[in-house]
Amino acid sequence: MRVLVTGASGMIGSSVCDAVLARGDEVVGLTRNPERARSTNPTVIWHPWNSTLERPPADALVGVDGVINVIGESINQRWTEDAKRRIRASRIQATHNLVQAISTAERRPRALVSQSAVGYYGDRGDAVVDEDSPAGSSFDAEVCADWEAAAREAENAGLRVALTRSAPVLDKRGGLLKQMLLPFKLGLGGPIAGGNQYLPWIHTDDEVRILLWALDDERVSGAINSTAPEPVTNREFARSLGRVLSRPAVVPVPKLALAVLFGGELAEVVSGGQRAIPRRALDLGFEFRYPALEPALRAALG
Repeated sequence: MRVLVTGASGMIGSSVCDAVLARGDEVVGLTRNPERARSTNPTVIWHPWNSTLERPPADALVGVDGVINVIGESINQRWTEDAKRRIRASRIQATHNLVQAISTAERRPRALVSQSAVGYYGDRGDAVVDEDSPAGSSFDAEVCADWEAAAREAENAGLRVALTRSAPVLDKRGGLLKQMLLPFKLGLGGPIAGGNQYLPWIHTDDEVRILLWALDDERVSGAINSTAPEPVTNREFARSLGRVLSRPAVVPVPKLALAVLFGGELAEVVSGGQRAIPRRALDLGFEFRYPALEPALRAALG
């Protein structure tokens, strides 16, 4: 099998590439800088792609059986108008360009797995949300809805499309966990904005496994929550991380501090949350390697 991976040099994309190669399949990677990527992983077949400005090169799609799309600029930054434009373009326009290339390929792949995020649901308080829950109205929710719509365009070309709504991924190399490590190691960690909001999460291994499962299993289409089955509150997450690091986790981070750091709009999102569960994945028989938080944190931190 030959698998095309976008965002292949990123944290999740590189892990996907490693997993595909480990099972004996070929990987075609799209990246802005193929030379740098090739020096990191020479076993991937690299092609250049300026994702927001052009379609991927036709050569990159030759012989491809499936596509995993995990491209997108970090949403964890101050949401200026310019940042919002970049965030949207890196997901929506890039995915539209990808699907246009797929649609015009001489031999089309069978499936597209396109990443989305649990931000799709917006702030839902204590309510349990699954794949049938409606989209929220915040900026990140609107981005996710439009991102998924761009990926669904591939259905018109006859592809099976799966949309993985990912929770924050536990990986010490980046994302949520990397940001939290330093203050917690210094004994300055604690619950954020009261700590009552729910925080869905997923270990990197399960994130990669669910992406490959969605690629391989013909039953998987539409939205799939890529989240561990046991979401916790922000306070519970802080306590678990403190225990794993053998550090106190009692220093609260007020909402005002978030507003100073990220701006008011993102602070509102961080202060909210989603009690998201992976109902469809469980119904279809997917088995999580790390269903509980504390073992997942210990594994993520080595």
